[in-house]
Amino acid sequence: MDFEKITYSVENNIATITFNDPATMNAAGVDTAEELLLAFEMSGKEARATVLTGTGRGFCSGANLSGGLGGGDKPKGEFDAGQMLDAVYNPLVSVMREHPHPIVTAVNGAAAGVGCSIALMGDLIVCAESAYFLQAFRRIGLVPDGGSTYLLARTLGRARAMEMTLLGDKLPAAKALEWGMVNQVVADGALMSTALDLAERLATGPTKALAMTRKLVWAAVEDSWEAQIHAERVAQRTAGRTADSKEGVKAFIEKRPANFTGN
Repeated sequence: MDFEKITYSVENNIATITFNDPATMNAAGVDTAEELLLAFEMSGKEARATVLTGTGRGFCSGANLSGGLGGGDKPKGEFDAGQMLDAVYNPLVSVMREHPHPIVTAVNGAAAGVGCSIALMGDLIVCAESAYFLQAFRRIGLVPDGGSTYLLARTLGRARAMEMTLLGDKLPAAKALEWGMVNQVVADGALMSTALDLAERLATGPTKALAMTRKLVWAAVEDSWEAQIHAERVAQRTAGRTADSKEGVKAFIEKRPANFTGN
C-alpha cells in the first residue's frame, strides 16, 4: 500500500507509522486521517506493537485548515464545524483506543490541536526534549476536539486541563513530564531508539494479555469499582487460557526468561 501523507513499515513485529508531510509540520488533514485509519488497521493485523511519530520539525501541527473546516466541501445548510469530527477524526482516535495491541507515540516537535489528542492516545508516550503540546483552539474561536478534553481532564485534572485549553499556551515536554502527562523525555536524537526499545519490549511480551491490560486501564478511567473488578476477572479467564500464559508460568517455575509468541 502506497501512502501519500504518512509512511508505514513493519519490522520485528513492530509497525512504525510516521506523519510525512513536513511542509505543513504534519498537519492532519482529512486525507492524512484516513490514511492513519488504514495504517492502524494494517498494524493491528501485521504487528504486535505500533510506534507513531512524525517527520521533520513536528509530530502533528493539528487539523489542516487550508481547505476549510469542512474538508474542502461546501457546507449544505447551516455550517457544521463538527461534521468532520464525526466522519474522520473521532473514528481515528477511537480506533487508537480500541487497537488490538499497545501503541507508543514518539512526539517530536509540535503536537498541536488534534495532534495533541493523537499524541496522548499512546499507551506509552515518549517526547523529544524539543517537543511541546498546544491546545490552540481559542486562537480560531473553536473548542478542543479529538477527545482532548477527555484526555486532558483525566490525565492532568480539571485545573491544569483548564489552563491548557483556556489559555492556549505551549506546554514544553519537560513540563508535560512534570505534570504526569507523558512517560519519558529524552534527547532529540534518542527519541526513536527509545520508542523502538519500548515497542520491542511490548512486541516480545504476551500479546493477548497486554491487549487486555491496555483495554482494562482505558476502561478504568470511567468504570465503577464493581464493573472494573468484574472486567479484570473476565479478562483473567481469557488470559489464563493462552499459550503465552502457559509458557510464562512454565518459565517462572524453570527460572528462565519466557519466550512469548503472541498466542
